[in-house]
Amino acid sequence: MSVDWLRERPAEHIAATIARHLSTAEAAYAATLWTPKRRFEWLAGRLAAKCAVCAYLRLHLGIIKQTQEIVVEVTGEGPRAGKPFVNAGAEIGISHSGAFAIGVCTTEPVGIDLERNRRLAPPLVHALGPAVRGTSAAGSRLHTMPVPLRWACTEAVLKHYGFGLRVDPREVVLTAWRSDGSFLWRAGPGLRREIAALPWPHHAWAGEIAGYSLALVW
Repeated sequence: MSVDWLRERPAEHIAATIARHLSTAEAAYAATLWTPKRRFEWLAGRLAAKCAVCAYLRLHLGIIKQTQEIVVEVTGEGPRAGKPFVNAGAEIGISHSGAFAIGVCTTEPVGIDLERNRRLAPPLVHALGPAVRGTSAAGSRLHTMPVPLRWACTEAVLKHYGFGLRVDPREVVLTAWRSDGSFLWRAGPGLRREIAALPWPHHAWAGEIAGYSLALVW
């Protein structure tokens, strides 16, 4: 979903979009977002997630729902505060960066992160920790991974578990990046304690698309 496209729409178009696609509670929350940047990023993310859920329900379950019927909420407190969820018996992920927002829907927990390719500030690079040198051909390719893509992989892993950046990013250690885009990682001791009773994701993929870095963990 294009954040810039929403930003360029006249006020009456945005109002009509909100009325058509958001629930009453979502529309009320949108009205509290006074900062334009935050408002359009939030709206684009919700629209992307709702469209993803509607597509999933239609394609896999034969259920037709309107976007307004899909309500996106977030966990209010605890270690997973801020993790989005919906009233549709499915898992979702939302991310936005630069001019775009993206949403994904699956039956299992999912983490997604989108990063506009740019030079990251030194503190962010430091927060990633050192890359691990692999001994195999697959592992050695990790050193060709751009820093924004490493950051997207790290966030996607943490979002999969619902922690976001409440867990130190250095707890996610990338160990390989294969030619098909799949990547491998291991959890540091702090993250291992947090996820001891949680299922490990089956898949992880990362790649660059049109000036953006995208990572998906599911």
